[in-house]
Amino acid sequence: MSSVSVETFPAVNMLDLEGSGQVERTNWVLNAPKPPGICSEIVSAIRENVFPCGNRFFSVCKEPRLRNVMPFLEGVFPIILLCKNYKISKFKRDLMAGLTLASLCIPQSIGYATLAKLDPQYGLYTSVVPPLIYALVGTSRDIAIGPVAVVSLLISSMLQKIQDPLVDPTYYRKLVFTATLFAGVFQAAFGLLRLGFLVDFLSHAAIVGFMAGAAVMIGLQQLKGLLGITNFTNKTDIVSVLESVWKSLHHPWSPFNFIIGCSFLSFILITRFVGRRNKRLFWLPAMAPLISVILSTLIVYLTRADGHGVKIVKHVKGGLNPSSVDQLLLNGPHLGEVAKIGLVIAVVALTEAVAVGRSFAAIKGYHLDGNKEMTAIGLMNIVGSLTSCYAATGSFSRTAVNFSAGCETVVSNIVMAITVFISLQCFTRLLYFTPIAILASIILSALPGLIDLSEARNIWKIDKLDFLACAGAFLGVLFGSVEIGLMVAVLVSFAKILLISIQPGAEALGLIPGTDMYYSVEQYPMARQTPGVLIIRVKSALLCFANANSVRERIAKFASQKVGTGDKENAGVRTQLVVLDMSSLLNIDTSGITSLKELQKELASQGIELAIANPRWQVIDKLKLANFIGEVDSRVFLTVREAVDACITPKMAAV
Repeated sequence: MSSVSVETFPAVNMLDLEGSGQVERTNWVLNAPKPPGICSEIVSAIRENVFPCGNRFFSVCKEPRLRNVMPFLEGVFPIILLCKNYKISKFKRDLMAGLTLASLCIPQSIGYATLAKLDPQYGLYTSVVPPLIYALVGTSRDIAIGPVAVVSLLISSMLQKIQDPLVDPTYYRKLVFTATLFAGVFQAAFGLLRLGFLVDFLSHAAIVGFMAGAAVMIGLQQLKGLLGITNFTNKTDIVSVLESVWKSLHHPWSPFNFIIGCSFLSFILITRFVGRRNKRLFWLPAMAPLISVILSTLIVYLTRADGHGVKIVKHVKGGLNPSSVDQLLLNGPHLGEVAKIGLVIAVVALTEAVAVGRSFAAIKGYHLDGNKEMTAIGLMNIVGSLTSCYAATGSFSRTAVNFSAGCETVVSNIVMAITVFISLQCFTRLLYFTPIAILASIILSALPGLIDLSEARNIWKIDKLDFLACAGAFLGVLFGSVEIGLMVAVLVSFAKILLISIQPGAEALGLIPGTDMYYSVEQYPMARQTPGVLIIRVKSALLCFANANSVRERIAKFASQKVGTGDKENAGVRTQLVVLDMSSLLNIDTSGITSLKELQKELASQGIELAIANPRWQVIDKLKLANFIGEVDSRVFLTVREAVDACITPKMAAV
């Protein structure tokens, strides 16, 4: 075929300046080096994440010994880099932030431990060891580590199906430590093997719905402490909880629990309102939970309200975190179930931690490595499971307090952990008369931050399918269980991915006047289509078994229509050439190649030629291996423009 120019372009291509003709550029496409195989990609990924210096690790190892050790240590322990430029002025701000954080962390940790069906001291243990480990290996400067409400609810709702904590609290506690170990192992594996994309299966919309549903369920479960109910259901669905509350109200109950809880809940919410109105009083809402605990404990002690129906915490064991190595259940009938629960906890905890860390990193303008964060969180939970801690992660509410208090580095976590440790050593006996209702009010005060109605409205406005995932997760948690809510969210997200993959669509392209660029004629009505030439781009990164037939049928339907400029003076003509723009196609499988072969035969039977433009590395390699290049008579080009110029016939050009 002769090469006929349809239009003269003022811009000069750099390739022409280098003296390379069209044939040579086509050879560049056809003779590209073989792309790296899956094994080499996996090895490269492991080097990038396992070794501190990434793929440069082996070259670094050849350098002098001292120069080897420091990059290695800095990669494993980012706190070393921090120490190089750490100043006393930063420490003052970190000290204030850490103390403020501890005042909020201590009462919250006790409350979250009761939510996880554990004794109060285990919440305090979880606020000592994990933050210290994270401070050594974590990369976020702002995140506050410790127990959180959603993970605590996950643990209690899933593990109590295996063992009722009221019947055998020792065995239940062993299950918690084992699930925490599995969660840490999964989290570390996600980071080391670059498997962070698994966390993304819980989409942003699904997380919004899940968090809101979990917040409602946590709030309903706090009615037990707020009303002083003794017999309460272990189920987490809204119907069972409300039914349990209704039945309990028909039995004798003390209103003093409700009065104490609601009074201090109002106090905490008022201080939060004041803190938002006046940023200089940021410490007031942070200190409010601790003040509430102190005041309520004094009130109960002085009035002896525990003798009048007010339920109290009683004994809280203090001292150093005891070892829990001998309590791990690494064999037994429930090992598989506990491992599955650990996986769910790992994904939810990572999702919250990475989201919190990235949010505040963006505000301060520094980069947060997601894979390193996953490894750090996994490592701290592994160590935590050996030291009587349950699953910890980054808390949004405490991180916001840490940020508002002016934290500079992770040293604020160290200050917080030391403060909690001192409290464990010296002050746990003072918590004996702390009312359960005050812990319920502290948890309730933290829940509004988990419900984001404005974001739910935005999701509805932007993407209705995303909102379906959001609503599905919310209703699943509310009327089913935490596991059902997560399952619904993942299934809806998968269904959305499959729907997009199965019906990716294809768009016709036209030439933008004054340029050599081809874009969608629907998006840009001014784009001109060359008469008789159909330029198609597949709107998918993968042409595979799920969408190959749909794409083939779509292109064949386009080819059966007449193609022209769209001008009234220049009516369209029958399609004589189809140019397949593969610039968006990242990969292809055997089903995709088979569909291209069928398309080529179908077009050839109608006298229509098929050309390929700008295929990606992996795509052209597979097309060559499948001998597809010969079937299209080597009509493979670097750009769409060259494909049109090279394949257009004089008859088509004259139209």
